[in-house]
Parts: sequence; structure tokens; C-alpha cells
Amino acid sequence: MAEAIRQQTYTIYPIIQPGIYPTLKTINFYLIKRPEGIVLIDAGVDSDDCMERLEDTLKQAGADLGDLEAILLTHHHEDHVGLVPRILENRDIPVYAHREAVPRLRLDREFLEMRLAFFKQLYIEMGGGGRGAGRFAKMEQTIRDAAQNAIRTEIIEIGEGDRVFGFEVMETPGHSPDCITFLDTDGRTAFTGDVLIEGSSVNAIIDPAMNGSRLPSVSQQRRSLERLAGLGADVLYTGHHEPVRNTDELVRDRLSRMDRKCEKLLGLIGSGVTVPARITEAYYKDLYRTQFPLVMSEIIGHIDYLEEQGKITKTMEDGVWNYHLS
Repeated sequence: MAEAIRQQTYTIYPIIQPGIYPTLKTINFYLIKRPEGIVLIDAGVDSDDCMERLEDTLKQAGADLGDLEAILLTHHHEDHVGLVPRILENRDIPVYAHREAVPRLRLDREFLEMRLAFFKQLYIEMGGGGRGAGRFAKMEQTIRDAAQNAIRTEIIEIGEGDRVFGFEVMETPGHSPDCITFLDTDGRTAFTGDVLIEGSSVNAIIDPAMNGSRLPSVSQQRRSLERLAGLGADVLYTGHHEPVRNTDELVRDRLSRMDRKCEKLLGLIGSGVTVPARITEAYYKDLYRTQFPLVMSEIIGHIDYLEEQGKITKTMEDGVWNYHLS
């Protein structure tokens, strides 16, 4: 069990769960205890072990599940919301999340069907053909199971500049459209989810907005990283691995990696590899077959960024986008 971290007006109780993904050693979420009440920032994964860690941490804080007042979510991914249903079985409390998280947490059928159609069209236009079949099957299963798996408690929408339980909300999208940071301006600390992680690069993941438009994930991620660097925070409590204490250095490294990836993509396009699926295959090789949705998302996001920067243009040929150097 991690040691409590005393701040001026509250105490942080980190909850550290062993990672379930090869590249992520831990899954972190945080119990926050103030004199006026207790809240949770993120909610780990849906497992008995993770639930036991939460209950043990509540005991460490002199509390139990009945004392929780709210759950604050940095974003909707499964390793950040896993325990929400279990907690709600014991106590009906509100969830605070970005507006883009709401249809994803509610598993809104209309939104899920739009999202499925979005990716089917995207993969066709990017030359991926039927490569997304496995992902589509999972998305279709999610739609079928939506009624039983949706989060049904009150979801309170929060966004840029809002204050909630003593924290200021800052929108930091890119990894996901609904990513937000909870900033303690007095203590120079922030809870940042997956925007920036020590020892691991964070993917800027392509996803549609609620209106169906494709979001510029890499541009968003770059802006979010730059905002974190500008905070002047002493420590970032993240969704994975150790807290970040060298924010400026780490942000420079991540932006540099993105720049190098862009240069490699320009080289591939200049050599005549013009279809995004073929660019992805050339760049990631075997991962194109084993992790198709993730690596396609990464390349599409960077191609979108290069197009925004005026470095490439595109033409539609037989229903597939081809990219060319400007």
C-alpha cells in the first residue's frame, strides 16, 4: 500500500494496481481526503484485486465506501473507470466527467452506432479494407451489451475552468477526446490521467467527436503537452507509472519524438508510399497485423497533423486517400 501524501488542505492516497498491458507497469488512481469529504480520481480496472486495493486504501484513510462523495474521471478508458459500477452498487454517487465522456459512459446506442460507421468508413478511405473486422466485432458486441453495461448514475459534465472539490479543470485532449486534468493551483500539483507518462509514450488516439467529425488527435495532444509544460507544477500524478517531476524535460522529449515520426512519414510519402494503410505497414511492420487499430490511429493522427501544417496534400483515388508532399 502506497504512503499517504500530505498537501496543505488535503491528503492524497495513491492506489497502485499492477498493469494489465505489456507496456504499462501500473494502473494508478487516487483517493483524495479533505476535511469536507472524500472523492476518487479515476477508478482503476474492474477486478476483485483492484476493488480490494480501493477498500484497503479507504481503511487507511479512516473511511469506507459509504464515505465516498463522488468519482472524478480524467477520461473514459476502461483502465480508468473499471470500478465505477462496483462502487455504485454500494453507494449512489455522482460521476464528474467531460461532456465528450458522457455518451461513452452511458453507452448511448445512437453514438455507438455512429462511431462504428465512422471507423468502417475511415478504414476504407485509408486503404485498410477489411483489416478492422476484429475491432468492428467488439464494437458491435458493445452495442448489444450497452443496456446492461451503461453507467446509470448522475454524470455531471465539467470542462475548462470549472472548479470541482477544490480542483480546477483543464481540458487536455489528444489521447482521448474527453481527457481532462485536475489542477491544484495552490499545491502546484495536478492529476493528469494519461496525457504524459514517465517511461512510456502516450498514443494520440483517433476518435470521432459527438457530432461525428474526426478530431485532430495529434494536434490536440501537442497542445495538451505544451499546456502541461506551462503549468509550473511540481508534480503530475499520472494514470500509470511514477509521478512526473520533470515535466518540461519530458514534454520536450515527447514533442521531439512526434517530430521525428513526422519526418519519417514525410520520407515514406516522398518515396511513393502514399496510402495511409501502406504507410502504417511500412512504418510499423508486424504491428500492422497484430495491433492494427492502434497503429493506424497513430499514423492517421500524424498524417492529419502534417496536412494541417501544409506539408502534405491528398487526392481521392478509387475511394482511397493518397497523400503527397506539398
